[in-house]
Amino acid sequence: MSDLQERARALDTADELAPLRELFTLDDTVYLDGNSLGALPRHVPARLQEVLTREWGELRIRSWGESGWWTAPERIGDRIAPVVGAAAGQIVVGDSTSVNVFKAVVAATRLAPEGRDEILVDANTFPTDGYIAGSAARMTGHRIVPVPPAEVPDALGPRTAAVLLNHVDYRSGRLHDLPALTSAVHAAGGIAVWDLCHSAGALPVDLDRHGVDLAVGCTYKYLNGGPGSPAYLYVAARHQAVFDSPLPGWTSHADPFAMTPGYEPAEGAVRGRVGTPDILSMLALESSLDVWDGVGIEAVRAKSLALTDFFLECVTAYVPEGRVTSVTPAAHAERGSQVALRCEDAEPVMGALIARGVVGDLRRPDVLRFGFTPLYVGFADAERAARLLADVLNGSAAPVA
Repeated sequence: MSDLQERARALDTADELAPLRELFTLDDTVYLDGNSLGALPRHVPARLQEVLTREWGELRIRSWGESGWWTAPERIGDRIAPVVGAAAGQIVVGDSTSVNVFKAVVAATRLAPEGRDEILVDANTFPTDGYIAGSAARMTGHRIVPVPPAEVPDALGPRTAAVLLNHVDYRSGRLHDLPALTSAVHAAGGIAVWDLCHSAGALPVDLDRHGVDLAVGCTYKYLNGGPGSPAYLYVAARHQAVFDSPLPGWTSHADPFAMTPGYEPAEGAVRGRVGTPDILSMLALESSLDVWDGVGIEAVRAKSLALTDFFLECVTAYVPEGRVTSVTPAAHAERGSQVALRCEDAEPVMGALIARGVVGDLRRPDVLRFGFTPLYVGFADAERAARLLADVLNGSAAPVA
């Protein structure tokens, strides 16, 4: 056993979050793609079976009231709130991240002072965010201004209505300075909208403390809600009375069952609802969130940084010099919970890794992505992934150890 393997074993023994691994359905695979789809918590299938057989199969329509289906979007939002540093009553769950980005961007332009016609967008954003922001701009008569996050403070001005930024860059894993950028947007009189897809559940966000206006995020990555699980929308309490959704649906009406032709918005974050909640996936998400009971996000962040540090150390020790280059920042203050390695032949390399039991993913043309989910990834996983990466790059046919 190598020194790094021995260290990995010692680190796993001392890890206070290690017992959480038993809460998930995992095999011998090193699963480093939780930043795309989180692992399945073991208890969720039984909960879904109960929903199918009892709540839907027996109670049927009565479950909207008796089983709490109707209030699920707000109830589950309050379960997510502590993970992202928000007080209760500010998060509603439903729809996709894309739909919620549209709601947030358009609503932000309506919250902004009159006469402002620019929407600043992270120049390196996940493509869909850019597509939707562009459509929102065309619909509202605004102009899109793509700006790298580091350059946002210099790009702000009297024409800035809203700024849409990613907390963690999906490709490189770079963590952007949410507190400082939000403060700069406010100083310029704009509205700050944050996409939390690659940060919520992996590191502290502290939406309330930093005065974020609006935020969106998915639940199938670090929150382990399942494929296509509903996203969420955060509306700061101070904006809720005037939050004007571009998608006013019947479930966000003040009296939804009155079926009146005129729209009167409900109070609070409920204004972010649109149509009938997707109950099966929503209740799977609610059950998945049980794994967070008693888990502090600071402990998750500490392990995330330790894991990514250790993985980078192992890569340096094992991988032939010059074969990969990290594009993820070394500084903790600038790093999310993934490591992105630039590799000339990334696609076949990742294919070979997956065949040998290390599941990451890639971003074309040349980036290998390894996501570290602290609730179930351990230090031995990190060491094994780096060692097998070196074997693949060396063309080794050695068996998986």
